[in-house]
Amino acid sequence: MIDFPEFMKNCNNRISSKEQNTEDIEGYFYDGADGSQMAFWTCNADRISKKHTHEFDEYMVCVCGQYTVIMHDKEYVLNPGDEILIPKRTEQWGKCISGTRTIHAFGGKRIDRA
Repeated sequence: MIDFPEFMKNCNNRISSKEQNTEDIEGYFYDGADGSQMAFWTCNADRISKKHTHEFDEYMVCVCGQYTVIMHDKEYVLNPGDEILIPKRTEQWGKCISGTRTIHAFGGKRIDRA
């Protein structure tokens, strides 16, 4: 597949640019009954995210392309199928190449609806 399926990209679930840590990426999210969230991002150009932390754990899997997670002054290169757990309160940032798609599960509320 070269993109997430259309049913996953409902405009009501689109992530506002104000909620993004990376400029010019396309993202959609879903809320869990327990307050957790899942997000799906597509990077259409090479990008670098802002440094940030979360008050909950974050699980991430690279679907296609390449995403480099930076935390604890160490780089973790994720290729398709690779996954990583980012512990809560860990300062993190990352780099993605054009065409990268990732799925993230957050152990808390990461995104507010626009």
